[in-house]
Amino acid sequence: MAERRDIRAILSKRSVMTLFSDSSDHYSHRIRILLAEKGITSQVLDIDARDYPAELAELNPYCSLPVLVDRDLVLYESRAIMEYLDERYPHPPLMPLYPVARAKSRQLLQRLEKDWCQKLDLLQRGRTPEKSAAIVRAELGAELVSVSPVFGEKPYFMSDDFSLLDCCLVAFLWRLPALGIDVPVTRQTKPLHDYMIRLFARESFLESLTQTEKEMRRR
Repeated sequence: MAERRDIRAILSKRSVMTLFSDSSDHYSHRIRILLAEKGITSQVLDIDARDYPAELAELNPYCSLPVLVDRDLVLYESRAIMEYLDERYPHPPLMPLYPVARAKSRQLLQRLEKDWCQKLDLLQRGRTPEKSAAIVRAELGAELVSVSPVFGEKPYFMSDDFSLLDCCLVAFLWRLPALGIDVPVTRQTKPLHDYMIRLFARESFLESLTQTEKEMRRR
């Protein structure tokens, strides 16, 4: 009940930027990484997606997470939240400055979500029959192996600078072992593993982890 009262008070005052976050979901995680990367002062409140607060449902018709409340603004789609925060807090920039490069970055984000994140979502929800889940795991693992050399071309994903793509990728990659996806260490996959080692050691990433997420790599 105390948490419910807190939510009601937060939504009535809206004096501090608040992120309503799922402690295990990669879409919420990517926002927490961005907040830490930019050093944005905010309140992060963990919400149980299975017991969605009615007060929050009044603002978000999809009853999804994450939700960002910033005074009179309410955003409930992770990419919209990321771009809003990047534009409102422009230093350091996490999107390219020029229109063509920004468009390419947005297209890569779209491909990441359609090609990889949707598969991860199927596994994370745990409602997929095991035979079908095994196929999804195999497909995702094979795709990661095939694109691994790309991660060796630049310090970050196809960029010299940390970007929104990295926020999404690192949250996605962190969850692979917990969902039974193994990418073996080979000469081909070494660039991907080196990328993960670098990004997982990044201060903003370590700061973003919830206790639930820490446990994902302790199993």
